[in-house]
Amino acid sequence: MSTSIILSLACGLGLFLFGMDLMSESIEKVAGARLRHILEIITTNRFTGMLVGIVFTGIIQSSSACTAMVVSFVNSGLMNLYQAAGVIFGSNIGTTITSQLVSINLSAVAPVFLLCGVLVMMFSKKEKVKKIAEVVVGFGILFTGLNTMSVGMAEMRNVPEVVNLLKSLTNPFLATLMGTVLTAVIQSSSVTVSIVLLLANQGFLDLGICLYIILGCNIGACATAILASLPGKKDAKRAALIHLWFNVVGTLLIYVILFFAKDPVIRLLQSISADNGRFVANAHTLIKIFQVIVLSPFAGYIVKLASVCVPGEDRKVSCRESYQLTAPIRRCYKFIKEISGKG
Repeated sequence: MSTSIILSLACGLGLFLFGMDLMSESIEKVAGARLRHILEIITTNRFTGMLVGIVFTGIIQSSSACTAMVVSFVNSGLMNLYQAAGVIFGSNIGTTITSQLVSINLSAVAPVFLLCGVLVMMFSKKEKVKKIAEVVVGFGILFTGLNTMSVGMAEMRNVPEVVNLLKSLTNPFLATLMGTVLTAVIQSSSVTVSIVLLLANQGFLDLGICLYIILGCNIGACATAILASLPGKKDAKRAALIHLWFNVVGTLLIYVILFFAKDPVIRLLQSISADNGRFVANAHTLIKIFQVIVLSPFAGYIVKLASVCVPGEDRKVSCRESYQLTAPIRRCYKFIKEISGKG
């Protein structure tokens, strides 16, 4: 593979990741506090929590950020595990919005967004307007990077070794493993699915294999929530496991369906998709919607399974232990008070 292709792919991926990160952070700056407040209050039951999870993740473009926030809410006692399950289920649908946007291919207008956003940031004096402009700039950078990657992948057609390597990927398990590892490393299923979308558009990946890579991406997306839960309480760890078990069980269900009816599923997705890129985006969305519909009635069992995996309760500190733990602070306070009295 030539250096120009490698640089084009690396540059495109870098811009894509930076654009997505900038857009997500900017949206959180503009509406983050309000969104967190809504997430905290409107999750009184599992179904409203699911709707909030869809909207919240769709806006901030990151299911990882949403589930990590849910883990922190559970850790602080603002949300119970049943409420968390609803939001987590919804976030799995909300994350597919990114792949739908990528499949539309707005690369042609990306420079316009980028220029307008930069001009507003340079000349506007209002802080809120600048933050909104940052969102537009992130959007522009994201699609500029996407276009750069697409150009690099188009040039890969002239490298038979790469084409043969990608087309030789026929093992469903290896495809799922690849999707899991890549997403866990990149920390974003949206990015990995977008890369799969571009490869499928160029004809490098078989459509059936794309389905298995998407399933792996869904499992890999759980890495962020699991890492966020490690220093937390047991309920925080259970919330992260709810996300993991949802995707693992959902993946096994899709595996069974594909084992018996892979060709009909592919034909159905092709009938509602204009091209291979739309096929991948629609597959990502419909898989998630199907998993949520099927597993929602069993949310209570998934919560119980997470509780079995993380047994016991967090140790509560008694009044006597609390008094002993605060003794050094009280002695220090008494000493300072005496010194200040003598002064």
